[in-house]
Amino acid sequence: MVDTSGIKTSRRGFIRAGLAAGGAIATAGVARAAGDPAITELQPWMQQLGEGVDAAPYGMPSPFEANVKRRTVPWLTADPISSINFTPLHEMDGIITPNGLCFERHHGGVAAVDPAKHRLMINGLVDRELVFTMEDLMRFPRENHVYFLECAANSGMEWRGAQLNGCQFTHGMIHNVMYTGVPLRLLLEEAGVKPAGTWLLAEGADASGMTRSIPMEKALDDCLVAFKMNGEALRPEQGYPLRLVVPGWEGNMWIKWLRRFEVGDQPWEQREETSKYTDLMPDGRARKFTWAMDAKSVITNPSPQAPITHTKGPTVLTGVAWSGHGTIPRVDVTIDGGKNWHEARISGPSLDKSMHRFYFEFDWDGSALLLQSRAHDSTGYVQPTKNELRKIRGLNSIYHNNGIQTWYVNEKGEAENVEIS
Repeated sequence: MVDTSGIKTSRRGFIRAGLAAGGAIATAGVARAAGDPAITELQPWMQQLGEGVDAAPYGMPSPFEANVKRRTVPWLTADPISSINFTPLHEMDGIITPNGLCFERHHGGVAAVDPAKHRLMINGLVDRELVFTMEDLMRFPRENHVYFLECAANSGMEWRGAQLNGCQFTHGMIHNVMYTGVPLRLLLEEAGVKPAGTWLLAEGADASGMTRSIPMEKALDDCLVAFKMNGEALRPEQGYPLRLVVPGWEGNMWIKWLRRFEVGDQPWEQREETSKYTDLMPDGRARKFTWAMDAKSVITNPSPQAPITHTKGPTVLTGVAWSGHGTIPRVDVTIDGGKNWHEARISGPSLDKSMHRFYFEFDWDGSALLLQSRAHDSTGYVQPTKNELRKIRGLNSIYHNNGIQTWYVNEKGEAENVEIS
């Protein structure tokens, strides 16, 4: 058993310790200044002119941040054309994912689509079958919304126990951006959905011809046909020039390189007598159409890829939480494996079906830690433990694992993916 009895967690205790430590740090800093060449001597960048405004017409991160990038796990899939990479959650703060760091999931590689030749068709049970050019779509009223997109298989490797050592790999099949697009309901209204039209098939223009069925109720509610993310055009790997946004629902339904909607009277998966992205249960049956992503959270720092690098004293814990059912009004954290829980501080906007950033400041005394976070969403749902999920769902599933994640941090500040009962 890990001994965490020496850890101070009270807010008042942290403030006292922080002020004391801050004073010591400030005094030590002044004492070192006279002999620290990093501050007393001119550095190279202070003695020469830098590049001008034309050197990088499209801005790029500092070369000192070259390690902040998407990463793959080669053995997960047989071929990179139909594979996935992961968002570096441990390197980020706030709630917005930069476009170049949003995870990718492809079934036939990245389609190179010419927007001038791209078309979006609506057919099936409609009054008027329509074909839109990109120019046509730009004439419709547009909206801006911040949503998370999470792959249904995010954390899927953890069903049978701790597997991947880093939150980039356990939880990195997710990103959170601002989408700009046309409400899908406006396009469907233009076509005129017939009363029998209760389902919608969305189809992509990539080599895999990716398709997914969506209930008409959801399509008319909050879905977007998006062409921009975080203010700029969609990246090719994110579906340029057009993708479907299905807020709060699993990422496989967010069809990229969107080219067609067909209105029908039943789900196409049912017509084909197949079940895609189902959740296998212990008795051999499968949960079908489990679209919404339940409340989930993860501590991003400290974590295996982001160890504690200082010795004792004031320490900031941070992470993200989200729910496909609404907002996150509260996140609890524990640093002793669940013996004591503390309400974290949520900072930044609290938006529907979006990431929320949380923080917990504590005074670390150098003892080992067992870190967990537990999200509460606006419906009253509380994020379960992995064992609570397994009691109901068994070990045969891949999808929809929203169980509580545990990191063990040793006395050196190094973190590891573990499980506790």
